[in-house]
Amino acid sequence: MKKLFLCLLLTSVSLSTISAQSNFKNRDDIPDAYKWDLNDIYPDWNAWEKGLAELEQKMDKIVTYKGKLKESAENLLAVQKLNDDLGLLSYKVYRYPQLTMDLDTRNQDAGAKLQQVQIAFSKFGTATSWINPEMLEIPWETMKLWLDENNGFEPYRFGIEDLYRQQTHVLSEDKEKLISYYSQFNGSPSDVYTSITAADVDFPTVTLSDSSEVKATNGNYSKTLATNQNQEDRKIIYEAHYGNFKKSHNTYASIYKAVCQKDWAGAQARNYSSSLEAALEGNNIPTSVYETLVTTVRENTKPLQKYHQLRKRLLGLEKYYSYDGSIPVVDFNKTYNYETAKKWALESVKPLGEDYISKYKNAIQNGWVDVFETEGKRSGAYSANVYGIHPYMLMNYNETINNVFTLAHELGHTMHTLLANENQPFSTSGYTIFVAEVASTFNEALLLDYLLEITTDPVERVALLQQAITAITGTFYFQTLLADFELQVHNLVEQGKPVTSETLVKIMDDLFVAHYGDVQEKDEFLSYVWTRIPHIYRSPFYVYQYATCFASSAQIYKEYKSADGEEREKVIARYLNMLKSGGSDYPMSLLKNAGVDLSNPETIKAVVEQMERYVDLLEVEVDKLKG
Repeated sequence: MKKLFLCLLLTSVSLSTISAQSNFKNRDDIPDAYKWDLNDIYPDWNAWEKGLAELEQKMDKIVTYKGKLKESAENLLAVQKLNDDLGLLSYKVYRYPQLTMDLDTRNQDAGAKLQQVQIAFSKFGTATSWINPEMLEIPWETMKLWLDENNGFEPYRFGIEDLYRQQTHVLSEDKEKLISYYSQFNGSPSDVYTSITAADVDFPTVTLSDSSEVKATNGNYSKTLATNQNQEDRKIIYEAHYGNFKKSHNTYASIYKAVCQKDWAGAQARNYSSSLEAALEGNNIPTSVYETLVTTVRENTKPLQKYHQLRKRLLGLEKYYSYDGSIPVVDFNKTYNYETAKKWALESVKPLGEDYISKYKNAIQNGWVDVFETEGKRSGAYSANVYGIHPYMLMNYNETINNVFTLAHELGHTMHTLLANENQPFSTSGYTIFVAEVASTFNEALLLDYLLEITTDPVERVALLQQAITAITGTFYFQTLLADFELQVHNLVEQGKPVTSETLVKIMDDLFVAHYGDVQEKDEFLSYVWTRIPHIYRSPFYVYQYATCFASSAQIYKEYKSADGEEREKVIARYLNMLKSGGSDYPMSLLKNAGVDLSNPETIKAVVEQMERYVDLLEVEVDKLKG
């Protein structure tokens, strides 16, 4: 049975007389056209309170079926439908305070209400831990008969069949209940990591060449590396930022070892042969897909090295370090207002058809997007589903070319969610993380095509290509490097071998040599990058999915570009059908229907080919500047 709250994940009316800007001082000054309309979920907190009360009542009701699932198909179907009711309601009850708080993270009232929901969800998880074990007490022959004879089970068939597929990993009721007591404890290593990297962190302040003082925080570190043309300044803040992590490297090593030990303990408890299998089996993904990814990428790093060699030459650097990898190769400070970004995003997806375009327009014009940064607002960007209502998109639009692509990226998520919601019942609407980044990165590829088509300025073309290449180096190459690191360390734990800071440094050092060769100088800090990557502590075996999604969209894009006429329409139709399918099948099957086979190294190489093409084109555009 599909777990209830797994899908609660992070994923305007056009005004011709108002110029969309990004420098509003107060939220009240922003026109409603550029803000969320949360009234679509609840009109006020009183309505939310009623929703929470209803949710708790339904939670109590589902527990009354304990011990009765085997009695009849009707009882089982009633629980499935009640689970749907809970899921639909949970989206609204959770999202209303969560989205409210994201608009102002200082809102303590919204934070308290969000905690109420989280507490309710936690209690419900323990109270319903009996459902899957009890369902599996029903012989498959009986279950299959119920599924075949009662059409009411059709929306739930895939989930039920998947539960039986994983039967060997579902424990008895008493053991499931026992394990549920450890759910909060399992998050302790992650919590400790968060505390020492956020709450207890004390980054040093450095003095740059212009005598300005800058605290080496995550944000200032990233900004300086991306904007400061002085290599020595980049080095200073790099060493200060990394030095703060390096000084506690033994503590970070102990935390990460605990993460891997926790993963291995959980895998063994549920009869998995490895931590990797335990992480992938839920989505029926062979471990060979993960292994093929890390092996293929490690063997195809020449375009990555060529790009950084080109950067070294263009930047005129005698020695090239990791902290030189973000600075633009051309001076480009052009800004793009939000209305322009909207127009371009819309124009770029026209190949996907009129229905897609119509829905796309609706998504950016009717209170689904909160556009501009304001004091207290959560940073970054995301698309968050509220099934039965619509997705909500958070932006902090700052008029940079990066944010133009971010808008297209998040709209890709939004359209994926919208199409899945419209074409699937609730039980199969939620798609997995394994396919989540396909639509977003495909949208970015279409946007790049469109902008290169309309842009003649060679400086702007260089900036666009660098934007696209950076996405590949960060989303594909670096995430795969991290995935390789995770696999190696988990293997050591499973073999009972020691894991120390020295061990982790050696693995990371070897990986950087394998990926970057000798184009990038070594330094004493780079091998400690594992200390500052939150994902590997909080969501083990997660980051590889960024790379597989990028490979999947690259393969679809490759087929799209190489076809024309009726054949191109078929490629688009297969792609859109995948989006509409939501979670109605295993992700590998959904991707195969769209023309993607991730077990084939050639699919992974589609990104490599894309990288080669962009780097070659970048070299051509740079030569135009010299001419």
